[in-house]
Amino acid sequence: MGRRDSPKAHNRRCVKRAPKPAGSEPREISYLHKADWVRQNHLLLTHPRPGARVVKVALYTRVSTDGQTADNQRIELERVAAARGWQIVRLYDDNGVSGAKGRQERKQFDSLLKAATRREFDMVAAWSVDRLGRSLRDLIDFLNELRAAGVDLYLHQQAVDTSTPAGRALFQMMGVFAEFERALIIERVRAGMSRARKQGKHLGRPRISLQLRADIRREAGNGLSRRAIARKLEVGDATVRRVLGGCST
Repeated sequence: MGRRDSPKAHNRRCVKRAPKPAGSEPREISYLHKADWVRQNHLLLTHPRPGARVVKVALYTRVSTDGQTADNQRIELERVAAARGWQIVRLYDDNGVSGAKGRQERKQFDSLLKAATRREFDMVAAWSVDRLGRSLRDLIDFLNELRAAGVDLYLHQQAVDTSTPAGRALFQMMGVFAEFERALIIERVRAGMSRARKQGKHLGRPRISLQLRADIRREAGNGLSRRAIARKLEVGDATVRRVLGGCST
């Protein structure tokens, strides 16, 4: 039987030989120094070398009521930005605005998307996914707009970073689920319409009563224009057009 080496002798042989640079002596990196290597590379990630490209980040915070504060969100996002070497260029804060409201009612959110289109920053950082919107469809639309502008997204609570392959894959899966959600909604709407038809309910715009049809035709026979008839009978111009059809009066 062969001789067994001691642990120290085994560790001395377990070395990885680095490629020999031109004009230099070969060097060896011991597996025993793995902790030092991890520590060194961690510092390179959190503190980029001078001259390295700095990622410009816009922070987005939101609270639903005026009595709440977004300071906790801002402080945590600032801590993450400092740890990763990001440069914060602007803070967008929708204070006292519900996430169920649309883009036009969320002024800072709208300004954020416009600035992203102008490529004023490289990434948007938010505390959580529910700060951006309340539905999966809204989130996917927001992400698609950022992606079209070449801007990434970081969500702290969900640990999602679309600048990484894992983050992009996750959001692609979310897009699949959003399409599935949309298909379910369409299916439910169609089922409801079919059930209403079977129950004899009228679908679409309401029918025009026989009396109103007669009044519209009478006023048209008196020489009134369609707009004048609509004002006199307090109905819409479209209703008058539907009754008179292709008549020129």
